[in-house]
Formats: sequence, structure tokens, C-alpha cells
Amino acid sequence: MQVLTVGNVFTGGVLLRILMLVYGLWQDAHMTVKYTDIDYHVFTDAARSVWMGGSPYERSTYRYTPLLAWLLTPNVWLHPVFGKCVFILCDCLVGWLIVRILAARKLSDYKCAVYSALWMLNPYVANISTRGSAESVVCACVMAVLYEVQQKRIARGSVLFGLAVHLKIYPIIYAVPLLVVLSDTNFGSSARNQTVSQQMLDRVISWFNVHRAMFFVISASVFFALNVAMYAVYGMEFVDETYVYHVSRKDHRHNYSMWFLPIYLQFYSPTSLLMGLVSFVPQALAVAVLGVSFNSDLYFAAFTQTFAFVAYNKVCTAQYFIWYMCILPVVWPYSKMGFVQASLVVGVWVLSQALYLQQAYKLEFLGQNTFEWLWVAGAGIFVANNWILSQVVAKQRVVSVFDAGKELKVKKAQ
Repeated sequence: MQVLTVGNVFTGGVLLRILMLVYGLWQDAHMTVKYTDIDYHVFTDAARSVWMGGSPYERSTYRYTPLLAWLLTPNVWLHPVFGKCVFILCDCLVGWLIVRILAARKLSDYKCAVYSALWMLNPYVANISTRGSAESVVCACVMAVLYEVQQKRIARGSVLFGLAVHLKIYPIIYAVPLLVVLSDTNFGSSARNQTVSQQMLDRVISWFNVHRAMFFVISASVFFALNVAMYAVYGMEFVDETYVYHVSRKDHRHNYSMWFLPIYLQFYSPTSLLMGLVSFVPQALAVAVLGVSFNSDLYFAAFTQTFAFVAYNKVCTAQYFIWYMCILPVVWPYSKMGFVQASLVVGVWVLSQALYLQQAYKLEFLGQNTFEWLWVAGAGIFVANNWILSQVVAKQRVVSVFDAGKELKVKKAQ
């Protein structure tokens, strides 16, 4: 009897999340250090404001779309744990999409179970959703977008993409590989008899095909329709808190980003804002290059883009790692990395964060001035992440999402 099946993985994953949810309620009630993320209280306070007829932005530090506050209004009139249940449900939806994607890429049921376990049985992932982080909602949207495009359902994928970018702006980075992959070749347009000059002209105008036009028009329409609706209700406050804030954001709290200390030291100076804006340049270049380089394998392009986006971001917290962890199970099957090298990569990833957390503990709980060492540790994380990404790229087989059996030559990052 086979133990490792998709059904067993999902049963174990659901039980893991229920146990962690129940434990979290106990810890919140009996211990000084709380299990529930502070953001969950922010969500609930914003939902209460909405339920009372006010604005979610009456709650300071609420920097999200009002849709999230509306979604969590049952926290107020039903039960405070409702939102966590929604996040757990989205968590499991991501797991289901992982299985569907792997099955569509012709992996066996056993391998679908093995790789989906990387998400469903991962205590780190379960911890994020049961603590009350909303990352699983946008992760579910992102995975659904990629899956729908893989299935050549452009209209559905476009709608979901517009929704994903509205929920959180970072999925806009996937526009690069998505638009590249929506070529006439991939979507089966028939060839035409052409002269040489017509062929050259066709190469120039081939970008403006019906598939890309449909994706752009539908996704943009959904995105702007949602934003116009939110603006009609909440005005410029919605724009400032949901979008403008994240562009000009200056985080005075320590985080994994190597940009933290320079911005912190110049916090009240115009220089800090300039630093924050300059930080977008290497991030945008890395994300764009990776998206174009690996566009044929939409999932690997999205994974490398997200990994680089998080590594280069001017603010980086543990929740952001979920953004690329949800894509990892569908790209790992195509890695040529052996057990020893994979263990080394994971070990470097864990160790770099452990060294940072050691300094953060001394600052937060022992009151020691470790700001300089925190910056050194953050720089170490940045270097480690770049090395990890180079190792992953070097060992990856880039396989087109439209031909699971065809291996394309891997393009190595320079």
C-alpha cells in the first residue's frame, strides 16, 4: 500500500494547519509572546471600520486594498478566526493548483504527491497562514494565473492577473514572461505564405498579436475597474495607502534587506527617499532579464523573478519568502541538482537567516546595539541569495510549459 499519495499529503497538510491554528489560539491566550501576526489585528481593525461604515484606512498601518478588509468583515460579526480560515483555504488551494500543474506537465501521481508535499507539509508555510498573514491569497491568484495560461485559457488568466496585481502590486513582474510566452507559435496560429520582406515585417509586428492584445486589454480592464471602484469609495486615501506608500516606503524597523541601515540612518533626510527609489533599479533589471531569459518555461521564469525581486527588495520580511515558495514545487522536478548540492543550497539559505536572527534577537530582546552587525548579516543574506539563484539557474532544465516532454537548452545567468 502506497503511503505517499496526493490524498494523504492533503490530509496531512490540512491536519497540520488545524493543529497549528488551535495551538495559536492557546498561545495567544496563555503566553506573553503571541502567535498571531500583528498584521492580522490590523486586518481585523480595518474590517471593523468597514463594517461600521467607515474606511479601512482609519486603522493606521493598513496598506492594502479595501477588498481584503471587506473579505474579513466576518471577523467582526461571526468569529475572529474567520480570516485565518480563509487564508488556510487559499493555502490549500495553492496546493491543489500545484498538483494540477504537475499533472499537466505529465508527472506521475507519486511525483505529484512528493512535490506538493513541499508546500502542503511545510510547517513554515502553514505557520504563515495560521498566524494570520494574507500572503496565501495573492499566491493562490498567481498560481491560478500561471496555470490558466498553461492551459491556454487566456481570458481567465487575464482576469486573475488583473485581480492579483490589484491585491498586491508585485505580480506585475510576471507581465514580462507572460507577454513573451503568448506568441503565435505557442498558441498554434497557422503559418502564412509570405515573401522575405513580409516575413521581416511580420517579425517586427508579431508582438502585437491577438493573444497579447487580449491579455493586456482584459487584465488592464480588471485592474483599473477595481481601482476606479475603490477610488470612488475611498478617494486618494486608497491610492496613497495601497500604491504610493509602497513606492516611497521607508521602513524604520530592521528587516532582512541590506538597504535597511542606510535608509534608517538617513530616515528624516531626502536622501533616504532617493535611496529607496535607487534600490528599484538593480531590482527591475534583474527581474526583467530573468523574465525574458526563461520565458519559455513560464514557471521557472516566475520563480527566478520572484526570488530576485525579494532578494533585491528594499524591504524584506519572512512572509515574502512565501511568494517564491509556492512556485518552487513546480520547478524543482526539472532541476539536475543532486542531494548534496541541494542540501548545501538549503543550508546556506537557512544559515544566512539564522545569523541575522541572532543579531535581531540581541537587539529586540537583550537591548544590545547590533545595528551594524544586522547590516552585515543582511548583506550576507543578499550575497547568499545571489549565490543560491546562480546555482539554481545553472542546474535547471528549462522545459516549455506547452510541451512537457521537450527540454530546451538552459540559459545560464551571467
